[in-house]
Amino acid sequence: MTEDGRGIALPDSLDHWAAAQRWFGGTGRIPALVGIGRWTLPTDESGVLIRTELVVDSTAVPPTLYQVPLTERVNPLPGGEHALIGMLGDAYVYDGPVDAAYSRALLRFILEEKSSPGARGELLFEGESALRPPTMASSRVLSGEQSNTSIIYDCIGDDGRPARPIICKVFRAVHDGENPDISVQSALARAGSRYVPEPVGCVVGHWQDPAAPGTVLTGHLAFAQEFLPGVEDAWRSALREAAAGTDFTVQARELGEATAAVHADLASVMPTRDATPAVIAAELDSMRERFLSAATEVPALAGFRTAIEAVLERARLVPWPRLQRIHGDYHLGQVLEVPGRGWVLVDFEGEPLRPLADRTQPDVPLKDVAGMLRSFSYVAGTARQSYPAHRAEEADDWASACRQAFLEGYAVRSGTDLQEQKALLDAFELDKALYEAVYETRNRPSWLPIPLAAIRALAAEVTARSIEAR
Repeated sequence: MTEDGRGIALPDSLDHWAAAQRWFGGTGRIPALVGIGRWTLPTDESGVLIRTELVVDSTAVPPTLYQVPLTERVNPLPGGEHALIGMLGDAYVYDGPVDAAYSRALLRFILEEKSSPGARGELLFEGESALRPPTMASSRVLSGEQSNTSIIYDCIGDDGRPARPIICKVFRAVHDGENPDISVQSALARAGSRYVPEPVGCVVGHWQDPAAPGTVLTGHLAFAQEFLPGVEDAWRSALREAAAGTDFTVQARELGEATAAVHADLASVMPTRDATPAVIAAELDSMRERFLSAATEVPALAGFRTAIEAVLERARLVPWPRLQRIHGDYHLGQVLEVPGRGWVLVDFEGEPLRPLADRTQPDVPLKDVAGMLRSFSYVAGTARQSYPAHRAEEADDWASACRQAFLEGYAVRSGTDLQEQKALLDAFELDKALYEAVYETRNRPSWLPIPLAAIRALAAEVTARSIEAR
């Protein structure tokens, strides 16, 4: 269990500093952070103390628990002005991941499976590559992340030569229970999957439940894995090829095969269960609720209610596959194209806005398929937004070809008759488009036509089928 943090002083400037961080969930307001626990990392650097605070934002409803790694230095950190949080007495307090002393101590803590009051390092999987470099040459924080902070390590092996680099994700919002990014990826690695980065290790923490004194909670605090440098995600490469009008169907088909292979491995090593009538009814009711909620924010959706109900009814009548663990937030930004290796899937945390308990349950694998189909359509929509109108038809044709190739690859590798399950796949794609419509309304109103076009097309298709059936 973490040391009791209630009597531990925090820098006065911590609240305002946290409010400006991308991982802070309370956009537009200043939190009131209260320490409930801490864990420390040993370091041999003189004049440096390393501690990680577990703090609750008492202004949030419900209260949110955050992890805030800090380094305290007697002297200023050279070049660390941008990471300075404030002063605590005479000590300079910095954002830990930016300080090499913290980065080095964290990696050593994991690789040597050390422990501290409230936290322990664990190795997860050792493949043939033996990802256990003895020393860190340098570290840097990955920019652009929102919910976590990732540290990139350049490492040196025993022979003094560069070793394979590592990336360590420090979770900022902390939750009780397993983190699916760790459990799912580790299970895939143990199954011998070549479609995921090799996991290295993690930090598991224990803390007092702030809402129920005396109750101890357990969760993941950090996750280290193989880093694949010099590669880009599929969103960037697909958008570039779409803009140039370059064929991308070979890559799309191979991505479909990779997706099916990962689904097969997950079904073999993690729990599955039947899609019972009760499960199906609950899933469809959730979709109806999400539509009604979306229609209150996006008035343009109101006219689709009858068609959407028809889509859901068609989905109810077709065979549903067994439920299993899935990626859960699958799109082109979640896969990397690695030279000589092919597609590699990353970030198995699931949709960040869904409760953790939901993200660790078996689900319908076709949700991942629908997510990737929407992603290809978004490439076309982005191309239409970024280039003259005369390229619109070309972009749509490009997306249509990629979608078909992806489905062909998935069907061949999985042995699934996607035509038989088309009504179900349509329902999941519609549900995803409704989510996108709400997102675009809130954040990028000019992009709303992209998901609306998908909703309109699905509605027109089901209406046409209804007319044919009369």
